[in-house]
Amino acid sequence: MLDNNLKTEFDALLPGQSTELGSTRRTALKAALGVGYAATAMPIMAQTAIKTSSDGLKTGETMFEVNGFKVPAFYAAPAGKTDLPVILVIQEIFGVHEYIADTARRFAKAGYLAIAPDLYARQGDASKYGEMAKLMAEVVSKVPDGQVMADLDGAVKWAGANGGDLRKVGITGFCWGGRITWLYAEQSKNVKAGVAWYGRLVGTPSALSPTHPLDLAAGLNAPVLGLYGGQDGGIPVATVDQMKAALLDAGAKGNAAAKASEFVIYPDAPHAFHADYRPSFRKEAAEDGFKRALAWFKTHGVA
Repeated sequence: MLDNNLKTEFDALLPGQSTELGSTRRTALKAALGVGYAATAMPIMAQTAIKTSSDGLKTGETMFEVNGFKVPAFYAAPAGKTDLPVILVIQEIFGVHEYIADTARRFAKAGYLAIAPDLYARQGDASKYGEMAKLMAEVVSKVPDGQVMADLDGAVKWAGANGGDLRKVGITGFCWGGRITWLYAEQSKNVKAGVAWYGRLVGTPSALSPTHPLDLAAGLNAPVLGLYGGQDGGIPVATVDQMKAALLDAGAKGNAAAKASEFVIYPDAPHAFHADYRPSFRKEAAEDGFKRALAWFKTHGVA
């Protein structure tokens, strides 16, 4: 049984459509990324997803150790360069699959060392699941926020030892990862800016997720750009308004990161409008959002 927080994310994705994974697509993506990386998820668009070339990049799989566990990750960076700004790319609900890897390559093309850690690795392999509800109930719902924060610290450490400049660290995440972006922007002292794509802002406290972005607005350490869809079925614009009010209040009380944070609402966009492999994809909003993300990181010293 899903808790209320995960049910909200489940309902937001693609209401009324099949939640079966495409087995052919799964095989192709696992071949592209290697064993251990989730394939894709519910229903796939007829056209091929955007494919960013690896020409001029160094890409691959790696692992870093956190509390005795080796966390797998995908990374991409301009070949032969060091002292690179770092972007943590945080997975959507379906784990690290080809779309997330391609997003990392897009940031690498823009001059960043991008790393996408598999934040479900301790709980299970997302690629083994054929139904989204089962994936969420058996894997996603068992992932503690504290574990995720520690794994992101480990990813930052790995980046610093592999060509990254830890004075210039940013974070971006999608759906499940959008919420994590807000949380890490509050916890981390390394991150200088975040971009959250349709991440849940409110929720009921639980043992594994004791706080949510709205609860942490007053403690932000890095400004966040929130990119949200006006037609998101699971994240009402009213919750965005709640977060805006909390940030405004925190900013008035002296929190510079809260004061600098901003939102962009794409009125006609649904949830997951950046996910180019799904019917929710909205090309204009996705492209505009990515341009804004690059500009946001540059403005706030992650470049």
